[in-house]
Amino acid sequence: MKLRYNSCAKAWTEALPVGNGRLGAMVFGDPETERLQLNEDTLWSGPGPVDGNNPGAKEALAEVRALIAEGRYAEADTKSKEMMGPYNESYMPLGDLYVKFRHGGVIRDYARSLDLTNALSQVTYRIGQVSYTREVFASFPDQVIALRLEASVPGTLHFTVKLDSPHPYRSGTAADQLYMQGISPEHVDPNYYNTDQPVVYGSLDETEAMRFEGRVAVQLAGGTCRADHDGLHVQDATAVTLLFSAETGFQGYDRPPAGTNSELASANIERLQRAIAKPYAELRQAHIDDYTALYNRVELDLGESLAPEEMPTDRRIAEFGAKDPGLVQLLFQYGRYLLIASSRPGSQPANLQGIWNKELRPPWSSNWTLNINAQMNYWLAETCSLSECHEPLLRYIGQLSQNGRKTAEVNYGCRGWVAHHNGDIWCQSAPVGDYGEGDPVWAMWPMSAAWLCQHLWEHYAFTKDERFLRDQAYPVMREAVLFCLDWLHPDENGHLITSPSTSPEHKFVTADGQLAAVSQATTMDLSLIWDLLTNAIQAAELLESDEGLRAEMAAALDKLKPLQIGKHGQLQEWSVDWDDQDVHHRHVSHLFGIYPGRQLTPQGTPQLFEAAKQSLERRGDGGTGWSLAWKICLWSRFQDGNRTLQLISNLLQLVGEDGTNYHRGGVYANLFDAHPPFQIDGNFGFTAGVAEMLVQSHDGEICLLPALPDAWPNGSVRGLRARGGHTVHLIWAEGAMQEAEIEAGFGGSCRVRTQGKVQAVESDGKSIPFERVADDVIRFDAEAGQVYRLK
Repeated sequence: MKLRYNSCAKAWTEALPVGNGRLGAMVFGDPETERLQLNEDTLWSGPGPVDGNNPGAKEALAEVRALIAEGRYAEADTKSKEMMGPYNESYMPLGDLYVKFRHGGVIRDYARSLDLTNALSQVTYRIGQVSYTREVFASFPDQVIALRLEASVPGTLHFTVKLDSPHPYRSGTAADQLYMQGISPEHVDPNYYNTDQPVVYGSLDETEAMRFEGRVAVQLAGGTCRADHDGLHVQDATAVTLLFSAETGFQGYDRPPAGTNSELASANIERLQRAIAKPYAELRQAHIDDYTALYNRVELDLGESLAPEEMPTDRRIAEFGAKDPGLVQLLFQYGRYLLIASSRPGSQPANLQGIWNKELRPPWSSNWTLNINAQMNYWLAETCSLSECHEPLLRYIGQLSQNGRKTAEVNYGCRGWVAHHNGDIWCQSAPVGDYGEGDPVWAMWPMSAAWLCQHLWEHYAFTKDERFLRDQAYPVMREAVLFCLDWLHPDENGHLITSPSTSPEHKFVTADGQLAAVSQATTMDLSLIWDLLTNAIQAAELLESDEGLRAEMAAALDKLKPLQIGKHGQLQEWSVDWDDQDVHHRHVSHLFGIYPGRQLTPQGTPQLFEAAKQSLERRGDGGTGWSLAWKICLWSRFQDGNRTLQLISNLLQLVGEDGTNYHRGGVYANLFDAHPPFQIDGNFGFTAGVAEMLVQSHDGEICLLPALPDAWPNGSVRGLRARGGHTVHLIWAEGAMQEAEIEAGFGGSCRVRTQGKVQAVESDGKSIPFERVADDVIRFDAEAGQVYRLK
């Protein structure tokens, strides 16, 4: 479980990521000048919360709905621009830590790696008879990034440490510590918005934007350290530990940034003093203990690797791709590593790039894109036993709902809360687009609350944490329900529909050949509302609350416009059977009810299930990186392992630094997902998809090996999670399950579907009675905390 390379990173997408949820670094590994590109997860542009709500939206809404009802879709597109608000702000890089050596550039035996089993990035090389070692990790317990430098011959380490930033900053030294103090922009326009002054700064002394400080402390073993205006100069050392800490003026989503330079410095100094007082071995072990407590929960073996152990990862991708089961395992665990590194309790949620960004105008603002990407980041959290890493998103949803209440009232005159296509650290909930500059195909989508609430329910479904459901999840779900109940209205047949409605980022071709985005009752809208109402009814029943609202929700559920099958046998994307603007479009929004939803199943809705499969066939097997990951999850739900593996093969294609491509993705040399450019959702979606190939539990039963491809005949997995709080361990051989263990998280009926007939169920060496519901389905009564072995 190592990413390996024989040369240093030349491009950012060759560097190796480390992170502790709050702090992130990309490690380049250049022997002559080491570079750590740095991020802190609260460093965003902007002056703080901004009221982006648009009172004119309510007035425009009636006219937009009338135009849609009359079939004047292109005109409705134009009118809906009047409903937009401002663009949100952007996630910012913090800067760079440089370590400049005096080697002379001639080295031997270079190796660079990232070990996923202990979250350590390492570089080794030799000059003459001296072996040099570097080790980098981001510690969650100590909240620092540590860079350890060692030489095999005493007194042969000589280097200078510098800090730099793309933002305005001042630097200095104090008590052998190096610091920089800077400011983020007061505003940044999205990278796709062409304006004359896209990045706006205040002054270093007076600004409404976020202040930040980065600070480096040194731990020496031999040698000397001298600080001056050029940096920290280390001479004649044998082992050195550099510790980096960062602070920003972020005070919360609902407050403007605050904090003086001296206050930020004080926090950093205190943190560094605590860390520097510990021996390096102690810092390192605390980091490993903390990380492995999460990482070691899941083990995966898909068979013997085809690549030699020392083969560089970029060559391995190019030469073997998905034909190498070991590379698939590596990419699976890499997704888990990245979530641990970018999303920990108390941090911000993983954004479009996790926590790693080097651009002042990052792709799509490196924000939370709420029509698929932010949600995909967390598809693996529960199934891959990283429930704690889900916390930042669950908390963010609650914060977003606070602003979303005002948006629902001001923009639409509705109860509850609403949010749209994008979110930022200030929890903007209004539709973006700079009051008419945006495209309704993505801006006019008031459905993210319904989708985000699925994560609240799923966390409960996997953990059975009733306190979380009662105190945190259900109140937010309930408010999202209120908005949907007000947003829905009857059509001419008495069915409840949404309008305006879009299928995110995909347009349709009208009967007269025009392209349009807004219509009514898209399949995604209906599927999201079905999911929200279904989950909220179950939650209210469990909590024995809201009897009247439960009845209202059930009535609305019954009246939702039915999903439809189109002329190609496909699940219609829109309420009218229009042609697609792009039949191979990267978004497959209308298939939400297959995955991550649970509305469409082979047992419960066989015709719609087959129609959804036909829709996916029509989309094809190409796509951007994250789109391929979604298709992996979908084909897993369609229980076609070989087709799923073909999508994995399409994803495991090496992509170079060649700009943006909306049609074909893959992975970069460092295994980052390539949209392109880099988006981390494809990494997370891939890991979720592999888990879904092996264990599914969305349909009231635990389904074992539902989408096992022929190319993985023998293997095992330990630690995947199923709804109901169960943990699953599997061993299979010659394509069939040999043995399964289910650790029951909670008691009650346990229904299991396998790809063969279960002959016996045992617990503590005793035979457990079970009911054979079908040839491949059994049911038994589970007791919390017991382990049940199926043979």
